[in-house]
Amino acid sequence: MTESVRAAAAIEGRSIDPVPEAERHGRPRSLFTLWFAANMQVTAAVTGALTLLSGLHPLWALVAIALGNVLGGVPMALHAAQGPKLGVPQMIQSRAQFGVYGAVLPLVLVVIMYLGFFASGNVLGGQAISGISGLPIDVSIVLYAALSGVFAVIGYRLIHRFGWLASALSVVVFVYLSIRLVGTQDLGAVLAAPRLEFGKFLLALSLTASWQLTFGPYVADTSRYLPSATSVRATFWWTYGGTVLGAVWAMSFGALAYAVAGNAFKGKEVAYLVGLGHAGLVVPLLLSIALGKFTVNVLNIYGGYMSVATTFTAFTRRAALSPGVRIGYVAAIAVLGAVLAILGRGEFLKNFVLFLEFLLYFLTPWSAINLIDFYAVRRERYDLAAIYDPDGVYGRWGVPALMAYAAGVLVQIPFANVPGVFTGFLAPLLGGADIAWLLGLAVPAGLYLVFSRRQATRTGVSSVQRT
Repeated sequence: MTESVRAAAAIEGRSIDPVPEAERHGRPRSLFTLWFAANMQVTAAVTGALTLLSGLHPLWALVAIALGNVLGGVPMALHAAQGPKLGVPQMIQSRAQFGVYGAVLPLVLVVIMYLGFFASGNVLGGQAISGISGLPIDVSIVLYAALSGVFAVIGYRLIHRFGWLASALSVVVFVYLSIRLVGTQDLGAVLAAPRLEFGKFLLALSLTASWQLTFGPYVADTSRYLPSATSVRATFWWTYGGTVLGAVWAMSFGALAYAVAGNAFKGKEVAYLVGLGHAGLVVPLLLSIALGKFTVNVLNIYGGYMSVATTFTAFTRRAALSPGVRIGYVAAIAVLGAVLAILGRGEFLKNFVLFLEFLLYFLTPWSAINLIDFYAVRRERYDLAAIYDPDGVYGRWGVPALMAYAAGVLVQIPFANVPGVFTGFLAPLLGGADIAWLLGLAVPAGLYLVFSRRQATRTGVSSVQRT
């Protein structure tokens, strides 16, 4: 076994504690392959198909997919640039805004997010494993969840190494499937006579933007091992390029597949993708789909473990966790994610779209506050020791952030539109368009900037000085 293989297979020593400079390594271009692979997979294709469920014309769905990812990828990649500067996981840095105890609020929502995405990944990965092995789907889901947990326990190096392999495999598979889709289906017919229904277009736009925005809690987890001298620009563009390119490609493929196949795709996503290929390639395609989904599935359980750990350590004041505790957290998340996948797989598409809309309303205010604090209020300067201390400078409760967060959630309610579940009273006036997420970004960002500066004026402490 070579030294590099041994290093990749060794259990990660760091958890929610800061990564010392001596342990930093790598180049930002590795983020491109990781995030390309995380997006170039079957769940992204399913999300692309969801843009058509409201009745939006397929051509305008493709426009919404491109624009939604281009816009949503900006805050996502800005979060990535935080990792090298601070060397800590994404969500623990939220304590600087919300307070050591106050950060538990967004953390609980993020844990729900990780569980939801992990469960959805287990459904699709389990379908592929079942197709290969002939095992019952529920058994396959459990196996897929367990293997994801093993990778999450080993940690950062293995995830990045596998991300490179999965990225290369995803390109080959999606190029092949895209050629087959174009060559065997009459796409001209479904793209003809485009009609724009603006409300449905904005609904699709919010759906695809939410895909990128919900990556916000992940990205510093995977960039925190880069040297602190890594430029913000390089981290941003390598992450942005990988995540947008991968998502636009996979979602566009899914939208077109659903446009021509309809119910043959809905609920049988993996089987339809495999059916596009030649009969002799069934097993290789199933394997590639399972492996392609695996990268983001591991990221979900990896981020979920660190978010759960961050939640509990707010009260224990611990900064480092033993390997045994790490395994326990990961195992608990793996079991719960497998159970949720088994219980929810029958209504997968319906459950998934509701889940994405729910996340969008609650995570965009957190993202706005976190980014405005990092880039405009504290300007990349933090006291890392105080992040772990409820009696430190960030305190137990960050009142400005909590007030801005509450306002950011509340301002979205009148404009929210979750078909069949909830429609805000102003949404029908906009033709059913969902612009709530835009307000969820702008309002809390502006309020937090004002509140934090007023607090600094009252206390006589500069909000941008090193605390």
